[in-house]
Amino acid sequence: MAVQIAIAYHSGYGHTEALARAVHDGAGREPGAIARMIDVSEMSEADWALLNAADAIIFGSPTYMGAVSGPFKTFMDATSRIWLDRGWQDKVAAGFTVSSSQAGDKFATLSQLSTLAAQHGMIWVSLGLLPGNNSSTGSVEDINRIGASIGVMAQANGDQGGDVAPPQSDRRTAALLGARVAEIAGRLKVGGQVAWIDDAPEGQADLSTSVPA
Repeated sequence: MAVQIAIAYHSGYGHTEALARAVHDGAGREPGAIARMIDVSEMSEADWALLNAADAIIFGSPTYMGAVSGPFKTFMDATSRIWLDRGWQDKVAAGFTVSSSQAGDKFATLSQLSTLAAQHGMIWVSLGLLPGNNSSTGSVEDINRIGASIGVMAQANGDQGGDVAPPQSDRRTAALLGARVAEIAGRLKVGGQVAWIDDAPEGQADLSTSVPA
């Protein structure tokens, strides 16, 4: 049973795209998972169809001035019709962001992404990793070196392109998020196929499936 993972992202200078590729690769390593990247700054009808068919959507935006980028906010606003129709209800969701500064107010961006997911009735998946680089034996090579919990926080030097920045530790962290989302989405999809027997009288069992993702 294939699990469809969509990575919906915007990248201004290549750094967020580098993270999106890492998320894509991590998700694609999970058995039965099919991951696709979607640049939200150039949405097509086929892209919207992919998002609507996905079991999980992982949102990614750079942090500009303490918030998601302008093109990503335009995409967020464009989902209002889907929100009204509850089209993404119970899909799995997660998020990642990057800025040039170590802190850069990235939490504000991930909060926007998780709020978008909550408004759509989606199920938010956290990063699920302990923080790295927080002791005398730690380093910038640690997984989750920024120490995030709600999603992936990465840092990319402003004078380097997406071929170099963010560093491999941030990309490995992003790949782990992709794998985690694919695994959880797969569990939920399998569980959604289970028929549950209600407390009906003998011979009149009411079989129904759980709410589809």
